[in-house]
Amino acid sequence: MKKDGIRRKPVELHAPAEHDADARDGGVQSVDRALLLIETLAEDDEGYRLTDLAVRTGLSPSTVHRLLTTLEKRRFVQFDRSESIWYIGARSFSVGTTFLRRRSFSAQALPFLRKLRDQTRETANLAVVDDGSVMIVNRAESREIMRTVTKVGGRVPMVASGLGKAVLSTYSEDEVHAVIRRQGMPKLTAKSVVRAGELCKILQTIREQGYSVDDEEAVMGLRCVSAVVYDDRSEPLAAISVSGTTARVPVDRLPVLGKIVRDVAQELTTALGGVVPVVIRTA
Repeated sequence: MKKDGIRRKPVELHAPAEHDADARDGGVQSVDRALLLIETLAEDDEGYRLTDLAVRTGLSPSTVHRLLTTLEKRRFVQFDRSESIWYIGARSFSVGTTFLRRRSFSAQALPFLRKLRDQTRETANLAVVDDGSVMIVNRAESREIMRTVTKVGGRVPMVASGLGKAVLSTYSEDEVHAVIRRQGMPKLTAKSVVRAGELCKILQTIREQGYSVDDEEAVMGLRCVSAVVYDDRSEPLAAISVSGTTARVPVDRLPVLGKIVRDVAQELTTALGGVVPVVIRTA
């Protein structure tokens, strides 16, 4: 499932034409393909053989090999010669962490995520909005046995996640519809919200109670409770959540978790110098 949605291109049978195309467009095509390889390798910790990577990306094996050897020299990928498998490289990690350094609150949030994890015994997550999706940037894993569906760096559509809906609840109706037009309302499970009118009603409830719920809307068998972290202008900076299996997070536990998540989000907001907007709660 984690490999769904990968951008694919038609298999190109003539390697010399690829070189000619690269020359004509100043190498932009090669850059795009190299980044596609890095993105694909980053999806699977177990790595890929060259032929499998070619199939996943829709590129010819010769093109994949040429780009991988260049990326290996720059340490963006690495090659296990004993197993003939390619992995994401150390340089990709060091470049990627620049994003987190720019958003320095990620490290500051970790003690609050641990507190949230210890109070609920569920996995606590920190996420930011990036390009219309929510991206997990930090996490405190539950000590209970569970499956981690979205790893750090993973993305989920805003409309299909508790984290995303929490942030959407701070948007105006026009801004919400702009998000829907941009990314649609994907039906990831049988319980996904796929109608704009229903989503708007849910967002109003979130505004009133101060937390959102993902009730198996992104992944069957998994529930998530989220709240917004605000900046000094009372604008959404990030969102935090706890997620757990439906067996450990039954429906009657949601209000209790919602209050805990909301309170910790307010504490983190204050610690970061943010300001929680004044609203009237009904719960």
